[in-house]
Amino acid sequence: MKILIAEDDAVASQVLQLNLEHLGHEVVVTRTGTEAWKTFDRAPVRLVVSDWMMPGMDGLEFCHRVRARPNIPYTYFILLTALGTNAENYDLATKAGIDDFLTKPLDAIAIGMRLRVADRILWFTREVHQLKQLIPICAYCHKVRDEQNYWERVETYIKQQTGSEFSHGICPECFEAEMAKLKCAS
Repeated sequence: MKILIAEDDAVASQVLQLNLEHLGHEVVVTRTGTEAWKTFDRAPVRLVVSDWMMPGMDGLEFCHRVRARPNIPYTYFILLTALGTNAENYDLATKAGIDDFLTKPLDAIAIGMRLRVADRILWFTREVHQLKQLIPICAYCHKVRDEQNYWERVETYIKQQTGSEFSHGICPECFEAEMAKLKCAS
């Protein structure tokens, strides 16, 4: 898995990088929150490990920007901190969209366990995304079922989901079939 590190302390960054690479991950290292955001914005990754306190942009703001960026798959965000893990800090981190919280100095066993959890959660988010891509459609009338279990015309459903407008016509095969019906009826 490709992991983006945002850590301003050179020693802590190198220890984290070596631990992650030892676990078999590809690592991209940045030194500030601003650099991390620019790197992420250019090429989003599915997992971020970020320090909380960094120059320019802190880890909470970085996470907030990741969460606000449209059209990307879910990114699992682990926040590292030397600050105490009290209720107030957990609350701030959760409100920013942080998925997990580890204290420094880094415990190699703990980060390995957290990465296994992240991998499972990211797998589930891919599965949910694939399921959301399936559109339940009636095999007979071709109406589509929405989230409220209401069946509506395909055109209505697509317009609500995408804003697309439709014009109606008749394809050559249907035209021939309708003409044949009219000839038989007369």
